[in-house]
Formats: sequence, C-alpha cells, structure tokens
Amino acid sequence: MYRVLHIASIFLMSVSATALASQPDSANGGHNHSMWHAPKAMLAVGATLDENGRLWIARVEKQRLLVSWSDDEGKNFSTPVIVTPEPETISADGESRPKIAVARDGTVLLTWVQSLPQKYAGNVRFARSTDSGKSFSAPITLNDDGRITSHRFDSMAIDGNGRVVIAWLDARDRDAAKEKGENFTGTSIYTAKSDNNGKSFGPNHRFHEHTCECCKITLAWTKDGPVALWRNIFGANTRDFAIANLDKGGVRRATRDEWQIDACPHNGGSLAADRWGKLHLAWFTNGTARQGLFYKNIDGDWESRPMPIGNPAAQANHASVVVEDKIVILSWREFDGQSYSVQMMYSVNGGVSWSEPARLMLSAGATDYPVPLISGEKVLVVWNTAKEGLRIVPIERITAGRSS
Repeated sequence: MYRVLHIASIFLMSVSATALASQPDSANGGHNHSMWHAPKAMLAVGATLDENGRLWIARVEKQRLLVSWSDDEGKNFSTPVIVTPEPETISADGESRPKIAVARDGTVLLTWVQSLPQKYAGNVRFARSTDSGKSFSAPITLNDDGRITSHRFDSMAIDGNGRVVIAWLDARDRDAAKEKGENFTGTSIYTAKSDNNGKSFGPNHRFHEHTCECCKITLAWTKDGPVALWRNIFGANTRDFAIANLDKGGVRRATRDEWQIDACPHNGGSLAADRWGKLHLAWFTNGTARQGLFYKNIDGDWESRPMPIGNPAAQANHASVVVEDKIVILSWREFDGQSYSVQMMYSVNGGVSWSEPARLMLSAGATDYPVPLISGEKVLVVWNTAKEGLRIVPIERITAGRSS
C-alpha cells in the first residue's frame, strides 16, 4: 500500500510565528524606515527539522542573526538567541539565506554571508552551538584568501556524525586573473571541510572553476559523501547545471537545456538525496531545448526525463526538493499578477509518479521562496512573508506500507 500525504485545513493550520521577534520595518510593503537603513527586506530564512522533529529557524533582524526553535510546528517559538553579537550586514534575500543544520549530537551549525560595502563583496561566516542552541560560538570567516571580493551563495551539508562541508561561489581566481591581464569567465567553487562538527576547518579548497557567478549552490549528503549541484558555464556561455561529488570529483553535466545567456539568471537549482543514493533535482531554465521549471532524478548512470513543474504563465519558479525514503516533496512559488502563492506536489514512490499540484498559501506582499522540510513523520512547508509574517503549514504524513 502506498504511503500518502494529507493536507487538511491548510489555511487554518498556516500560522504566524508571533513568538519570534517582531517583523523588521524593512519588510513593510517595501518602505524602509529602519534605523540601520537595510536596502532590502530580510525575508529569506533558514529552516531545518532535527531528528526529533524540532523545527529550527534562522532569520535576520536589525543586523543580527537570530535562532529560534519550535516543538509544535511553529505555533510557539523559543526566545530568539543572538548568533552575531556585533551588528553585521547579512545577506538574507532572494537566493541568499542563512543556512542551519543540526547534527545527531545536538550541535547546531550555521552559515551566512556577511555583505561588505564594496560591490558584490562578502565573507562566508560560520558559528555553532554545542548546548542545543542556548548559546553560539563567536562567528568566524571561512574564506581564507584575505581578499575583499565576492564570497557568496554558500551552502552547507552534514553527515550528522561530525563531517561538515561548506561550499560557496568565490571570485578570488577571477580577480587574480584580472590582475595578470588574463580572461576568466564566471567564478569558482571553493569549499571548507570539518571532521569535528565545525570545531575546526581545514584550509579552503578550490573545487571547480568557471561557474555562474550569481546562482546558488546546493549540497546534499549521500551514501557516497557530499554532492553539489550548481549552474555551470559550458563552452562559451551555456549556463546549464553540473553535479559532482565533492570528495571524489568527476564533474557531470546534469541538464542539457542549452541556456545561452551572458547575464546572471539568479536562479539556482535544488538537490536532495534518498538513502539509496538516488538524486532528486529541481531547476529553472530558459534554454533553447526547454523553458520553465523542471524536476528529474538520477540513479547512477540512469536519468529520468525532465518533468515540467507548475504553471509557466504564473512564473513558476524557485523550486525546492526534499526526500525521505520514497517520499519526495516539491514546493515552488507562483505569481498571478496580484498575489504570490506556494505550490506543492509530492511523490510516494521515489519520483516515479506525482500528485496534482496543491496551492498551500497566498500572500499579496513581498515573500521569501517556500522551504519544504521532512524528518521522520513530520512534513512542513515554511514561508516567510512581509504581510503575514512567518507561516508554517504542517502536512499529515500517513505511513501505511512504509518501505524498508
């Protein structure tokens, strides 16, 4: 018997997390009158579920990174704990958001990008908590080149038992080439790795050159180690996706959409891995081979056909994918000309067949992209909005016939 997901009383279960600190002024209809003059609404949040089903949220308010948790699916939150004791200009909009993960021993790990005054410049920052989020270590900067340049669009993956990998887009190679009068297309992927839950990190490692400079990297931990998905530059300027194991290398072209564009799409992909090693991808393209939002899965050398997602007329975009066992969740955002909506569909057989899309939430103001989460029996979709605040939809998971 298939497992199914049940969405019941969606709009009644969508809640505002009023127990969190109040919404910053910069999210109020795009009119910024806050004292620290933030240029954009800090709506992009980090979210994760730990192994016990506790929801963790990392969000930026008034140049501080705050962490809270909830044991009742977002109805109530703990008092926010400040991660950054000194004010920082933190990137928390669009595809740049804080990242949060919780290891099996309860260590809470965070990464974020500190924006610098120079155009596009930033630092990849890290902090952790070893007392279940009650306090955090002093923030450190992970990029070790000492350059004031672009270190952005970070992503983090953990194995839960001590291994941590953080990857980001880095302009140090481009800057060095420019100083020598040489050409360099795009940026590079650099990584920092830890074997002790972030207590210490090894030196930065350049993993790959010539990547799209403005589309987020996404990481997933597989049975074979950490895997990255990113928008690469193939040939002269074809910006399709590549995938590779960060331990073993071997870059592989993941999509063949033939999107040739000499610009920044600001549209990264999403990646998740099940416990058998199958990879699940979601991405946007405007190539000559296909246009729109798509999903596919990769199992070794086998790949499924790209499956269109959402309504192109409603600007379906910025999909996220999560997986546990055979359940795969896709969520994305659409816009009908007046309101943004969160859309979701799911598969109970590892991406072979899919439910019809369901509309979960609407908002008429500025919004973040929806974040789906799954852990054990708990499935949530998190959406931060300027008008209604943080909204969380719990989705009932029925596990008859659970796969072994």
